[in-house]
Amino acid sequence: MSHDHDPHEFSLAPALENRWSPRAFSRTEVLDSTVLGSAFEAARWAPSSGNSQPWSFVVGFRGDETFGKIVASLASGNQVWAEHAAALVANVAAVVDAEGNPQSHAIYDLGQAVAHFTIQATTDGLMVHQMGGFDAQMLGKELMLSSSQRVVTVMAVGSAGNPADLPEKLQEREAQPRTRKPLSDFVEGSARYA
Repeated sequence: MSHDHDPHEFSLAPALENRWSPRAFSRTEVLDSTVLGSAFEAARWAPSSGNSQPWSFVVGFRGDETFGKIVASLASGNQVWAEHAAALVANVAAVVDAEGNPQSHAIYDLGQAVAHFTIQATTDGLMVHQMGGFDAQMLGKELMLSSSQRVVTVMAVGSAGNPADLPEKLQEREAQPRTRKPLSDFVEGSARYA
């Protein structure tokens, strides 16, 4: 499923063209680890500094205990729609290595792994919505993470659902076209985009 958006200035791969972040997820779809396997395999093969792979993921499927813990950590504005996704994933960075040294690149590397997950999931017909609105400290405790780990973001995964199932305010946001800044706003140097 695609969504209206600003025109692209250059052509994109289909998964990038079709990627968007819905809030309306199918309330009946059931996912399992097999369905998400290729998306996690894509995350596994993401690049990382020194091949450190400082990421991990904690997955909850709708109705299980982990899913409930992740939902409980979400800001109320995210809970109202994310609780209907088929899966919620806590994206975790190892911000300290095994020798106790800070890994300043860990959050960046996790972001690459999450991006790879997202593009593979989109290719597989799934939708992914990233969230920063959650209580990271609470969720880390609930998931019994070590002091070297930090939950950076949470993502909802599933198939697009009916926007009419959302609260009215979110229905309006769901219908708005995706927009992006022009390239000229953020690419500098000898490359010029008007």
